Amino acid sequence: MAKQVKARFTFIRISPLKLRRIANLVRRKDCNFSLALLRSLPNKGARIVEKIILSAMANAKKNHQMEDSNLLINEIYVDGAGMLKRFRAQSRGRAAPIKKRMSHLTINIGELNGSESTS
Repeated sequence: MAKQVKARFTFIRISPLKLRRIANLVRRKDCNFSLALLRSLPNKGARIVEKIILSAMANAKKNHQMEDSNLLINEIYVDGAGMLKRFRAQSRGRAAPIKKRMSHLTINIGELNGSESTS
């Protein structure tokens, strides 16, 4: 079995739906290609995913002596992390709830084998 390197970023102040859109773009892609793709996107989620990919690549290089050019994103997923509950004033003395959602981001990267493609 090939080596797997895991990195997690927890309690991120961004909605899981917004972060999943970005995570779906880079799933099963080469790490260097994914970083180039994320740098061209204007989203806040792209900066967050870029940061966690760089962290996982650094873990792979330092702890497992893997080459940066051979790394592939095997698995990336986003989970909900709870929410901050706030209230906003409404008419006639009422209050409307606001749910500020948070996310957990987990990424597993591994070495690229000859049989796998980067598309």
